[in-house]
Parts: sequence; C-alpha cells; structure tokens
Amino acid sequence: MNVLGIETSCDETGVALYSTERGLLAHALYSQVRLHAEYGGVVPELASRDHVRKLLPLIERCLIDAGLRIDQLNGIAYTAGPGLVGALLVGAATARAIAWSLGVPAIGVHHMEGHLLAPLLEPDPPAPPFVALLVSGGHTQLVEVAQIGVYRLLGETLDDAAGEAFDKTAKMLGLPYPGGPELARLAESGQPGRFSFSRPMTDRPGLEFSFSGLKTQVLLAWQKSDQSEQTRADIARGFEDAAVETLAIKCERAMKATGAGTLVVAGGVGANRRLRARLAELAQVRQLRVSFPRPEFCTDNGAMIAFAGALRLAAGQRAEDALTVRPRWDMAALAAV
Repeated sequence: MNVLGIETSCDETGVALYSTERGLLAHALYSQVRLHAEYGGVVPELASRDHVRKLLPLIERCLIDAGLRIDQLNGIAYTAGPGLVGALLVGAATARAIAWSLGVPAIGVHHMEGHLLAPLLEPDPPAPPFVALLVSGGHTQLVEVAQIGVYRLLGETLDDAAGEAFDKTAKMLGLPYPGGPELARLAESGQPGRFSFSRPMTDRPGLEFSFSGLKTQVLLAWQKSDQSEQTRADIARGFEDAAVETLAIKCERAMKATGAGTLVVAGGVGANRRLRARLAELAQVRQLRVSFPRPEFCTDNGAMIAFAGALRLAAGQRAEDALTVRPRWDMAALAAV
C-alpha cells in the first residue's frame, strides 16, 4: 500500500510517500522560518496561505522522487490536529480532495502520535510497550505506550512547553527567530557552571513539568549581568543544562514508575544534542534503551504522518465523511491499531 502523508499543522509544509512493503519512498519539507522571522513568531494567516502555495508542488516533487504516478496511491494521510485551524484545513482539504478523486481512503492523523511514532521509521525500531517523551514547541509530555494507539498520559507541562521555553529564553537574550536552535548553538560556547539555575519541580514527587520559573531566573540573571557576548553564551548554557537535566530526571522517574525498558524521544527538542547525550548516558547507567528519530524527523514532517496513517489505514480505519480538523485533540481518545 502506497500512502501519501501531508503535514500542515503549523509553519512547515511536509509531504512524504510511505509504502507498507518498501518503507519510506520519498519526503520533502518546506519551512516558513524566513516568512515569519520579521514578526518574531508564527502568523497563522500567513502560514495558511503559504501552505496553499507550497503543498501541491511538494506533492508533485515527492511523486517524481518516488517514481510513482498519482493513480498508484492507495491511501492519503493528513494531520487533522492539534495545530492552527487554518493550516490544518489546507492539508485536510487537499488530502480529502485527492482521496475523493482517486477513490481511495483517507485518514486524519494526530500530530503528536506522528511524532511519537517517528522513531519507528529508523532501522531496528523500538516495539511497545515503552515510555515516550514528546518534547516540542507546543508539547512536553511523558506518555506510557502499551501498544500503538493505546496511550496513557503520565505527566505534562503546567505552563510553557520545553521548546517554547527555549524560544522565549532566546528572545530574552536577543537571539534571532527561531530562538531554540540559536540558543542551543550559542550554549556550545558557554562556560558550564557559571550560571546555575534550578531544575523546576524536581524537588517534589511527580511527573509534571514547569518552565516559566526557569525563564524568570534567566531574565533576572541577564538583566543583572554585564550583558557581554560571553555572558550571553554562559547564561544560554546554564538554561540549557537546567532544561535538559529536568527532562532527564522526569524521564528516569517515568521509567521507574512504569518498569519500562525503552524510552522513545520525539519532537523538535529531541534534536537537541545535549538532551540526546544526557538521555543516552541515563540509558547506559540504568541499562535501558533510548530511541530517537533522525534529527530531520524530530521537527514537523510528512514522513511521520504517512507512516502513522499507513498503520491506521492498514488496520481498516478511515476518516469520517465530514471534513473536520481538531485544533485541540486528546491523544488518549485515539483508537488502538
């Protein structure tokens, strides 16, 4: 079965082709970073319009790269939520129109389930049960995965997501948009230990997260400093160390609480090199397995949607007749595969 995957939940247009027999055939991504940079954040209306411009050319490109004709598609998968409603509607309408014209089934995919399953696209994929850390600009969650489609939320952020905290902290330090990757790059030249910030909510039991207080600590430290370039880098390093260690502590707690032997890490912050190194160290010490998607599949992409959609289509699941998207969508409400 050849499945076309379409991802338009926010500011990246992702398209991919996945074969249940041959694996990932092609994928393409267009990022709107330059479009939104002058505004310092995503402008939803501009995002939607750009998806309209870029989506069909990307689909044509993927078909050429995969050596497929459009009439060789057996199903269409698209992100139905969560996300920006206008952006979601562009992908959903395009997917449903293609599916209707070809007489093939379509399926709406949960964006975060796509991220959760992205590591399964790698060689030697992990198999459930496992614990997943979903860590991105919009989400920070620990999820127990009994099987694909059977999810139990263990803990989540009470305020900012980790990726959001990276972006906002970067903006405080005067770094360009998108701030998270810029802060991580700057932290590479920072002196470890010069600025030591607290590890939020690690001094009490539980698997919830909070990053708003950490941002405040960084702001106060920056305002009281000499604001030199080296100080900027040192503060960035202190923030990154605190955020990474907080995530690692909560992951270790989740693994102990569930007895799971495998940790899956997905979402944009999953590409952070310091986080990957810290969780790999944790896995080695505790004799666990940790699995990451390749960095290009940590951020939003069509491959994860094509793969998740293919699993659900193969299980006989289909989108409802009405074209609907879900800007807010509880992953625990999904059906098992």
